[in-house]
Amino acid sequence: MAKSEDQEKPGRIKQLRMIAQIIKQANPKGMPIVFLSAVGTLAVIVVIGLVTDYLWYSLFIGVLAAVTVGLVVFGQLAQKAQYSILHGQTGAAAAVLQGMRGNWQVTPAIAVNRDQDLVHLVVGYPGVVLVSEGPGNRVAKMLAAEKKRVARVVLGIEIYDVQCGDGEGQVPLGKLQRHLMKLPRNLKKPAVNEVKDRLRSLPRNMPLPKGPMPKGARMPRGPKMR
Repeated sequence: MAKSEDQEKPGRIKQLRMIAQIIKQANPKGMPIVFLSAVGTLAVIVVIGLVTDYLWYSLFIGVLAAVTVGLVVFGQLAQKAQYSILHGQTGAAAAVLQGMRGNWQVTPAIAVNRDQDLVHLVVGYPGVVLVSEGPGNRVAKMLAAEKKRVARVVLGIEIYDVQCGDGEGQVPLGKLQRHLMKLPRNLKKPAVNEVKDRLRSLPRNMPLPKGPMPKGARMPRGPKMR
């Protein structure tokens, strides 16, 4: 079974091609930007090598630098492209949260209403974070109710509520990971694991929404929380 699953996974080159197609669909100028950034980096370093009489050395360094810059730009454009694809989909915030690096535990859709607004549960070094999807006037009550319910299980632990969306006072989808990373580090690793254990007994208020949620959407990994 393991071998057959591995065979079904696309190779690294195929994955890069798939991501390149996604970038091209989201931004037709994306791949030319990647190419020009790499070539521009190489040209600058080669010129420096000509001026300093270190042409071959600068050519070697330039190729490495060009590949590095190209990959960085490629990754940034891929992230923006995937955010644009997820934007507006039910469960988009959950897909982004599950792409976070580090000691984070994400439980999608612990609360859902009839309008398909969602509340996700995140546990990490800041404590507990409740992240909502939906208009602010609808999700405010959901967040307040979930915050009260979670507080009964994790006494004395900081609980944050974050509204993900494009409305006033909400955090845009593309800035959600960064927003959580900036929260204070209130817990150490043993305490984080203890909170996770406590919250395993917390039941969902309602079943998962009937609408399609992003499945297998691999968001580019964000920076690790230091």
